[in-house]
Order: sequence, then C-alpha cells, then structure tokens
Amino acid sequence: MKADRQCYYRFDAETLHASAERSTIRVIALTAVMMLAEIVGGIVFGSMALLADGWHMATHVAALGITALAYRYARIHADNPAYTFGTGKIGVLGGFASGVALMVVAAFMAVESAARLFKPGRIEFNEAIAIALLGLLVNLLSAWWLHDHGGSDSHPDGAPQQRGTHDPHRHGHDHNLRAAYLHVLADALTSVLALVALGCGKLLGWIWMDSLMGIVGGLVIARWCHGLLRDSAGVLLDRRADEATERAMRDAVERDGTHRIADLHIWHIAPNQMAAIVEVESTSPQPPDYYRRLLEGVVRLVHVTVQVSQAPGGRVVQVSRE
Repeated sequence: MKADRQCYYRFDAETLHASAERSTIRVIALTAVMMLAEIVGGIVFGSMALLADGWHMATHVAALGITALAYRYARIHADNPAYTFGTGKIGVLGGFASGVALMVVAAFMAVESAARLFKPGRIEFNEAIAIALLGLLVNLLSAWWLHDHGGSDSHPDGAPQQRGTHDPHRHGHDHNLRAAYLHVLADALTSVLALVALGCGKLLGWIWMDSLMGIVGGLVIARWCHGLLRDSAGVLLDRRADEATERAMRDAVERDGTHRIADLHIWHIAPNQMAAIVEVESTSPQPPDYYRRLLEGVVRLVHVTVQVSQAPGGRVVQVSRE
C-alpha cells in the first residue's frame, strides 16, 4: 500500500484579493457619504423611500466593513501554519455574515414599508428625486468597481462559462466579494424603486407607491440573499463537490480499466481551490504522483492525499455509473 499527500496550498490569489480589498474600501467610503446624504435628505424632505434607502445603505456600510476586514485577516494570516488549509474560507465566512445581515435588512424593509403604507407623509419630491438619482449613480459606480473581481459568473480565468459544459470552478466564486457585489446591487435596486415611487407620487399622486416599492425591494433582496447563504454555507460546512466533478475525476483515473477509485472525498477550501482524499485500487499500482497528473486539468486541487493499494484478487471491479 502506498500513501502520500501533497499540500502546496498558498494564498495564490493574493494579488487579486489585494485589488478586491482596495475596491471594497473605495465602495465603503463612497457608500458611507451617500448614506449620510440620503438619511439627511429623507428627514429634511420627508421621503420615506429615501430615508429607507439611506438606512439600507447604512446597514450595507457595516456589512461591507466585514468584507474588508475579512480580506485583511486573510492576507495577514495567509502563511500562518496554524491554518491547515490556509485562510481561503475567511472570505466565505465574511460572505455568509454579509448574507445574514442582508436578510435582516430585507425583512426590516418589508415590515417598515408595510407600516408606512397606512401612514404616508408629505414629501418634497424634486429634492428627494435628485438625491435618489445621485444614489443610483453611486451604486452603479460601486457595482462596476466590484464586478470584475467576483460579481459575475465568469470562469476564474476570465472566460465566460459555456452552457452544457462541465466547469468545476463554477461554484468557486469569491463569496466575500460576491456579497459586496450583491450589497451594492441591492442598494441600486432600492434606489431605482425609490425613484419609481417618488416619480409616481409626484406625477400621479400615488404616495402609497413609496411603501409598496419598499415591500417589493425587500422580497427581491431576500431571494438574492438566499442563494448567497446557500452557496457560502456549503463551502463552510465542507459540502461534497457536485456529481459532475466527481464523475470527471473518476473518469480521468479509471479510463484505462486498470485503476479504480475506491473512495473519494473532495471539497472546497477556498474560492476556486479544492482539497481531495483519493483511495485508488489498481492491478498495477503507480506512485501517487501518477494519479495526481491524471487529475490535472480536471479540477484545481491544491491539497491532495492519495492512497494506492493492490486490487483484491489482482483485478479491478468495474462499477457501472449513470
């Protein structure tokens, strides 16, 4: 029996994360300024939609602060041997925490908007619309800053994923930056809804639109948040890789019929990086590095443990898979 393990984990996305951290800090500063403008404007001009958007931004400033701290912590401890698999999950943890905060914001928006539906107030529409429009422009600029780092569903090398093809990196997004991206998109959505509500109130006298748009915005944000919590929680809990990834690994090793994967465990340890424990039975056992080479290009494995043993009875039992 041969057993070997290889760990060459390095926070090799350090440059990308440093750039993402800078973008996040810029977004925090810009959002904080706009948050103050909307809160003050909402109070002065009597716009509930504008005030809600301002407080919504305030919560996001706090959540984005978690994102920035997560990047800093991951960078400082990137080479700390106390972290067996590195600090890649710090960002995922930050994304999960931000998702929880965003879910609370969504619930708050829906409840408060429902209450305001029955108690509309006087609104200075022109001034409120101007501030809401500026807030939307700020959110779009922030989203643009963050998009190239982790907001899109592109392949890690920058090429978009093609439909119908297996991409083991598909679920390897930077959950931390994805959370920041969703936060600014949620802010952009609430700014749009505020503009719609204020426009309807000014032109049609539909003041109740102010509260209705808040309820709709809360529901949409909650749906976005659900996906973020599901994906980041899966990484934090070491959820097994998808079946397509496991099938690709088995096919790579078992192609010639002399080797069989008897046991396989594969999970994410960071965005775009996975660890695996592979037990191989073979009629002609090879060194562990041989099996690692077979797996190259199938998935990005940065920590691999390979155990090789002689197949019982000198033959490999082929297992039928659908």
